[in-house]
Amino acid sequence: MADPLTDTLTAERTDGGPAVNPTVNKQHMAFELDAGVYARAAIGLIVLASDQTVEHEFRRIFDLPGVAFYESRIYNDPNITPETLKAMEAGMTEAAGLILPGIPLDVVAYGCTSGAMLIGDDKVAELIHEARPGVACTSPMKGALAALAALGAKRVALLTPYLDEINQAMRGFLQDRGVAVPVMGSFNEPDDNKVGRISPASIRAAALELGRADRVDAVFVACTALRVVEIVAELEAELGKPVTSSNHAMAWHCLRLAGIDDPQPQFGRLFTRSLV
Repeated sequence: MADPLTDTLTAERTDGGPAVNPTVNKQHMAFELDAGVYARAAIGLIVLASDQTVEHEFRRIFDLPGVAFYESRIYNDPNITPETLKAMEAGMTEAAGLILPGIPLDVVAYGCTSGAMLIGDDKVAELIHEARPGVACTSPMKGALAALAALGAKRVALLTPYLDEINQAMRGFLQDRGVAVPVMGSFNEPDDNKVGRISPASIRAAALELGRADRVDAVFVACTALRVVEIVAELEAELGKPVTSSNHAMAWHCLRLAGIDDPQPQFGRLFTRSLV
């Protein structure tokens, strides 16, 4: 049987025209569409310009068939203060609009724990909805509250890297929403470029020190820059209490809001739970 590509090349060589290198240029070749890599869920993530960690931890957790996440960056001052955190409000809608324009998303998350607390989750959702009307929204604080409810945790040890002004505001935020914070500690490092390099061993030691208190029934490590996902299971095994973090809780909340309920016990107790 004749090869149509060979026939094309032969015709080009014998049509009397000038000698040229033979080429193949087939147009409108047949194709079909499938559901893409986000066949089950497409999750959008707004990442701080200075964040070194959240994408890395999300990739580990979202290693599920048909689940994908897509991110955009939002400018932030790496010096974390209440003023610099609130300034991110101005770029929220644009950042949300840059994530896969024209393709529906199941969830959009804003990846800043203290920023979401100070701007407010309702305002964050309002700004995201200007670019993505009706999409489900979450943040580390919203995810943490949902996670603690799913775990039945009422009294947490809070570990942060923040200045005390932000720490006290976060404690009040949690307590106003029914989660007591009888124990807390901080690395007191305002430079986000350094926070992303705080070692998991340092985080582990601090979480164990705070989490061993009899007055708490869970540990929450706040800040998307802190690397916690890889040590959650071992912390829980040593403490006998649930442990979650900003990225850990937010990723879980994204999956559950998108209807993905696959158990992932390698990431600790939370990833065996559904929304309540």
